[in-house]
Amino acid sequence: MACGATPWPGLSNFAQIKPLTQVKPYSPSGSKKDQVTRMFDRISGSYDFLNSMLSLGIDRYWRSRLVRGLPFERESDLNFLDVAAGTGALSIAAAKCYPNARIFAVDLSKGMLLKAEAIFKKRNLDSRISTCLGDAEALPFTDEHFDAVFIAFGVRNFEHLSLGLSEMRRVLKPGGAIHILEFSRPTKFPFKQLFAFYFRYVLPRIGNWWSRDPRAYAYLFESVQHFPDYQRFTQIMAEAGLKNCQFNPLTFGICTIYCGTK
Repeated sequence: MACGATPWPGLSNFAQIKPLTQVKPYSPSGSKKDQVTRMFDRISGSYDFLNSMLSLGIDRYWRSRLVRGLPFERESDLNFLDVAAGTGALSIAAAKCYPNARIFAVDLSKGMLLKAEAIFKKRNLDSRISTCLGDAEALPFTDEHFDAVFIAFGVRNFEHLSLGLSEMRRVLKPGGAIHILEFSRPTKFPFKQLFAFYFRYVLPRIGNWWSRDPRAYAYLFESVQHFPDYQRFTQIMAEAGLKNCQFNPLTFGICTIYCGTK
């Protein structure tokens, strides 16, 4: 299944609404990277449960769509990189789909990676998925090492978006694929209004109650509002040196898969 561009009504004007604005979890001052790391360390214990509950389980389908869209034969020997891997849900989906793939899961949060390691071991995937504490904007890997680089719900958290994308391109082999799954803003009635209400008022209340971090899920809403989705993001991908950049909205535009090649 290829990641093809999907026609989406109203995007020509919608994609140009907001300038790029850096949203931070806790304070307008200070490093976004440090704040994001602290946030994920705090919520690592409840992260997987909340993801599943707040998305009604659809997050598993979204990750599956990303993995199934990778342009490789299923039995191929491949090297994959999962950036901002969190607790490893996307790495696990890739390991299931590509039984001969070797996967590296990199993340800034030690708390998230510790939980990922426990999950990999429990599922007997620890021999195929390795974790690495690292920065997406300074990846600790050599040039042109991976057949594919992917990330789910992580590019919003980059402090320097273009730098993170350039690093992902750097470690990718020529002809390799970058696939990105990220929240986007629906543009059609009534999904646009329902999505905005749920993300702004319902999700932060539930997230705060379970995670005990009053800012984490408010930050989620704010960062999605300022993320340069659809054509704006494919333009940024192209400016980072990626080719054939395309996007495919999922579930009425709640999230989108972005694809590019080197």
